[in-house]
Amino acid sequence: MSTPVVSMSDVAEVRWAGDRALLICPTGHDGLLDVVERLRDAALPGVEDILPAAETVLLTLRDGSEQGVVESEVRKALSGTASERAITAERAEEVVIPVRYDGEDLADVAAILGTTVEDVIAEHTSRTWRCRFIGFTAGFGYLESDRGGLVVPRRRQSRTAVPAGAVALADGFSAVYPRRAPGGWQLIGTTELTMFDLSRPRPALLTAGTRVRFVRS
Repeated sequence: MSTPVVSMSDVAEVRWAGDRALLICPTGHDGLLDVVERLRDAALPGVEDILPAAETVLLTLRDGSEQGVVESEVRKALSGTASERAITAERAEEVVIPVRYDGEDLADVAAILGTTVEDVIAEHTSRTWRCRFIGFTAGFGYLESDRGGLVVPRRRQSRTAVPAGAVALADGFSAVYPRRAPGGWQLIGTTELTMFDLSRPRPALLTAGTRVRFVRS
């Protein structure tokens, strides 16, 4: 049997993923955060969780949820106007992350970009980043900027252990390692901010859509 599809041509395509989940595919790279914000604001009945990935959003349903009701509410949530979307983006939460720019790879990053260490720091701190999605490990936010530059590859060889609080760049994203873990990103600094803490009401400091500013400490 074919998978039912709900066409939302201006925003996203929605597909049922089994009988307890919806897979939402935004139209265009910039549409994912818009979709996530709309769905969160809608407080959809019967939805257990909203799980953004790099290019899709998965909605998981609670036991006993009526598919037709959820589908209808998703249609409503994704049918807002451009001005409504702009208002939602403006009220997105902002997190300020103080950084000591002492990363082991900072000089290498500057060399890759053909610039100076000070210019790398200035670029990193002068832009607003937004968390596109969470991945790799709990609390690891993939941060994206709407400005070009600062695009460097991952290291040829990953480190077996990157310390918690390491601030890094790779493939056009920036990130902060929330805990000690292996990793191949280019390390440019460190922060003492705790990115993930199970004792907090909301353990992860970042969620998809959160705005982030890095400041030199």
